[in-house]
Amino acid sequence: MSYTQPELRTVNVTRYAKPLREGGSLPALVEADDEFLYVLKFRGAGQGAKALIAELVAGEIARALGLRIPEIVFVNLDEAFGRTEPDEEIQDLLRASEGLNLGLHYLSGSITFDPILNEVDPHLASKIVWLDAFVMNVDRTVRNTNMLMWHKELWLIDHGASLYVHHTGPTWPEQSRRPFAQIKDHVLLAQATQLDAVNTEFHQLLTPDHIQQIVSLVPDEWLMNNGVSESPSEQRAVYAQFLKDRLAASEIFVNAAKDARNALV
Repeated sequence: MSYTQPELRTVNVTRYAKPLREGGSLPALVEADDEFLYVLKFRGAGQGAKALIAELVAGEIARALGLRIPEIVFVNLDEAFGRTEPDEEIQDLLRASEGLNLGLHYLSGSITFDPILNEVDPHLASKIVWLDAFVMNVDRTVRNTNMLMWHKELWLIDHGASLYVHHTGPTWPEQSRRPFAQIKDHVLLAQATQLDAVNTEFHQLLTPDHIQQIVSLVPDEWLMNNGVSESPSEQRAVYAQFLKDRLAASEIFVNAAKDARNALV
């Protein structure tokens, strides 16, 4: 399987259907001008554009690795859209999110993955654990699995908490080779018995060129007015180099995940 860089579509919000309160964030179910429903992630939410960058980059990395991810689209939010919204919190969020946001195709009829009811084979579990260790996703736990069952297949959602180190200050790129300690809390860690095999497999699927292509999808608009002196292209280069360095040193986070699993079982 080879990865082909997607041409992300851009849609415009036509209807705000309902809020989807999830933890500290406030995504929404919206209808767009293509008449499809999307889960909209707002640029004006708590973690700002960095959460959208993480959602986009981690999601497309997952797709490149053959994992199931809802279609990701760019979503334009018009400045006049929230004027009639009666909820002040939502109205403030809409105002703060004018312009380009991110949406995930709504999987109508999907149900939340239940680790007790839904079995995952060791190979797939190892793939998902590898992905989350690579992109440093802190948010795939028993309490919040961020996985859905849809048409009897497992789909991954909500990667905005990935790359959490980019919130930690200007030295975050130096952390590319660190293990991912939070993998000990991963909902699928116990089943992930094939991490070495998956590590070899994924190095064939995800190359430095693929990483470059994925990071190039991040729009300038999300990399401006963020207190960073580097240009958008320079910031994209930092993200790409961070991920390339992390991929090159994948044995570090794979071994940490294996150690965490051994301690668990």
